[in-house]
Amino acid sequence: MKKIRLQVNGTWRSGWAAPGQTLLEFLRTELDCTEVKHGCGKGDCGACTVILNGMAVDSCLVLSLQVDGSAVVTAKGLGTKENPHPLQKAFIETGAFQCGFCTPGMILSAKALLDTNPQPTKAEIRRGLSGNLCRCTGYRKIEEAVTAAVDYSSKNHGSTEDSTH
Repeated sequence: MKKIRLQVNGTWRSGWAAPGQTLLEFLRTELDCTEVKHGCGKGDCGACTVILNGMAVDSCLVLSLQVDGSAVVTAKGLGTKENPHPLQKAFIETGAFQCGFCTPGMILSAKALLDTNPQPTKAEIRRGLSGNLCRCTGYRKIEEAVTAAVDYSSKNHGSTEDSTH
């Protein structure tokens, strides 16, 4: 076991990481970040997506010992109920979720996409979300939500950044 530190949603936190333990397991068990969902455990579904040092990654495929000192953003790091992130707002307004299990990973993948490409085409949105599976909605509403967030951010000075973070 080794003690590691991560900046999670802007706050430095530490916990004990074991050899072979994934970032997903570390976040859920050591740091109580249960918003990071355990799906397939093989990197196929995207339910465990987090933003690691600016990139969307499947946290089930990353070893916790490899990320000591890194910055991680989970769904809780995007916005609040009172002041949702534009993507969260767009997902709610367009009805882009049903069961909600895939939603945190979808939103984080979309955020990583918009952070690097603030005006993506529909094809780029599809490609940006391609590592995330949804068994409930199809993908039309999810793509509409990302497009709505792009439109919203264009009207608000071109940023999909949440004003609280």
